[in-house]
Amino acid sequence: MHFTKMHGTGNDFVVIDGRTNHADWSRLALAMNDRHFGIGGDGIIVAAPTDKADIRMRMFNPDGSEAEMCGNGIRCLAKYAAERGLVRPSNNAITVDTLNGVLTCTLLGDLRRVDSVRVSMGKPHLDPREIPVIAEQAAPVVGLPIEAGGRRFDLTCVSMGNPHAVWFTTEAVDTFALDAIGPDVEHHPAFPRRVNFEIVNVVDSTKLKARVWERGAGLTLACGTGACAVAVAARLNGIIGGSADVELPGGTLHIDWDGVGEVFLTGPAVEVFEGEWNV
Repeated sequence: MHFTKMHGTGNDFVVIDGRTNHADWSRLALAMNDRHFGIGGDGIIVAAPTDKADIRMRMFNPDGSEAEMCGNGIRCLAKYAAERGLVRPSNNAITVDTLNGVLTCTLLGDLRRVDSVRVSMGKPHLDPREIPVIAEQAAPVVGLPIEAGGRRFDLTCVSMGNPHAVWFTTEAVDTFALDAIGPDVEHHPAFPRRVNFEIVNVVDSTKLKARVWERGAGLTLACGTGACAVAVAARLNGIIGGSADVELPGGTLHIDWDGVGEVFLTGPAVEVFEGEWNV
């Protein structure tokens, strides 16, 4: 099986043309994403056929679970599909069928070598039933108190097609014990489908610094939907205006949100290498 290794701000994926290849993707994700006995990655991205859009994206986490959406992964898929002729872009844009609906990706740079992609990520879901989160308050869920790892966290909850819990803190995100606290937040009973956990330092009104504990993957260098959730949460808390840069360990993503409509995510997509996997 031919594969391409790609990354978006350090969030790395094994990308496969699923139009011709067929496999137990969950099982394959467990093997391929292993960084010692496999290729290594934060997930596998499968380019699949669809009658709803130009291409369909399926994303499987290292634990084998299928994610509803992946902001860094969809940029990699858009580059992969455009450069290899899997799709025909219209006005430098393609549509991608995801579990969070059909999303539009605008390709930036020469279509033969896409440097970055701007993704229309859809509207954020703020209703607690849609996130989902168990909360007594109505939308938006801001300041939700939970106990995890022996500490209290006041969270802002957002779904970008997948659930996120965002915590703003003055503690340095670089040294916060996210690897210890992250699993407790991910599996907290307030989140029926588990949750991605973002910790955030506010640099100024246009820049945020964050780290992510990703549901099903653990610590990652970046998370596209997480960066979107961070920006949405920051606006809900009156921290930023209509746009901000979200600095993650793997690089910076730019987020635009007018507070009402769709969220737009802009960031790089990079091909690392190609190879063959013996199924």
